[in-house]
Amino acid sequence: MLAEFRHWPAWGPTVRDVEADAPVVAPGVRGRVRTLLGLWLPFEITAAEPERSWEWRVAGVPATGHEISALGPGRTRVAFSVPALAAPYLLVLRLGLARLRRLAEGV
Repeated sequence: MLAEFRHWPAWGPTVRDVEADAPVVAPGVRGRVRTLLGLWLPFEITAAEPERSWEWRVAGVPATGHEISALGPGRTRVAFSVPALAAPYLLVLRLGLARLRRLAEGV
């Protein structure tokens, strides 16, 4: 759900739509994301390790990092990171984590 663009609107509180030149995150993939306010912003995946982590830039600005860690059968930890200046955005990411959890658990 984190790596496939088609899932982003389901869990991303500020994402309404995504258009990209690939179906999943990978280094160098570019596209655009439609925000909650309806604005389309360009993005680029700047780093990615399949099934582990990825980072991106939105409108040329470093944005969130995403990390996945397997904890055992049926258990996964998801963590987000943000640049220090974007610390207030952690509240939005907390909502995204809750949505991801509900989606993963089928609740």
